[in-house]
Amino acid sequence: MKRLLLAAIAFAAVPAFADDAEGCKDHPLFNRMPGYELQSCDSKEFDAREFPSGGKLDNGSPVQKETVEGAQTTLQYCKPPDDKHASGLQIARNFENAVKAAGGTVIAEFGGEHDPDTSLNDDTYGWTDHAAALKLAKSGKEIHALVVPYNEGTCYALYIGEKQAMQQAVKVNELVDKINKDGFIALYINFDTAKATIKPDSNKQLDDVASALKSAPELKLEVAGHTDNVGDGDANQKLSEARAKSVMDALVNRGIAASRLTAKGYGASKPVADNRGEDGRAKNRRVELVKQ
Repeated sequence: MKRLLLAAIAFAAVPAFADDAEGCKDHPLFNRMPGYELQSCDSKEFDAREFPSGGKLDNGSPVQKETVEGAQTTLQYCKPPDDKHASGLQIARNFENAVKAAGGTVIAEFGGEHDPDTSLNDDTYGWTDHAAALKLAKSGKEIHALVVPYNEGTCYALYIGEKQAMQQAVKVNELVDKINKDGFIALYINFDTAKATIKPDSNKQLDDVASALKSAPELKLEVAGHTDNVGDGDANQKLSEARAKSVMDALVNRGIAASRLTAKGYGASKPVADNRGEDGRAKNRRVELVKQ
């Protein structure tokens, strides 16, 4: 995957600095601003993170967000405080220009007004200026990026989310055994945001589930929908019911007898992880197949 070039950086992979944190390296898609050291990094094969969505947000409109599920990377770059460094605006513009040159788009820009409705309040670094939310398609993936300069440009954080369906860990020939052993199995189906519409990237997972259930025709299941605790409780309850029904219908359409399935929603009433963090909320947004 060719890196997106930031202004004033030559067409070459930027080598790791002597002072880069051990084990950290640039993301394959982006190189770094000149002279900045990579101080920390974190990556997950599959997780969920909220990225800003919408247009330019300096007109009083509240910050809109979109949850992106897939590979997640967090990188933090800094320069020594006494070194000459870029401004926050310069950092943001470099990333914006690089993404636009690659055919991507600037989804949202954040100015310098420290207003909770129009500025980006990053939980890790506090109020920030000139942050930019970006999106582009690359190698069949929808890439979301958020660049967050802070400390007047001496540092910046780069968040990257690669939207993709989670690879189901349990294989077809193991799924029925797991249901019989544990009494249930959790599926992580991708739906449109706040809707019960199943995204096409979950079709393969549903095909595999249907194939497994056909091998055990005596098995009857409750299709149970669950949400995190974000938003209105009544809305979450209705959403969980609708998503359970969508998954049930999808299995029926794949040849599973409707008499073997019932759909029920539980809203946010049965979390399996801590809802205070996005990692936990992602685990709580699930559909379970429960043995009856």
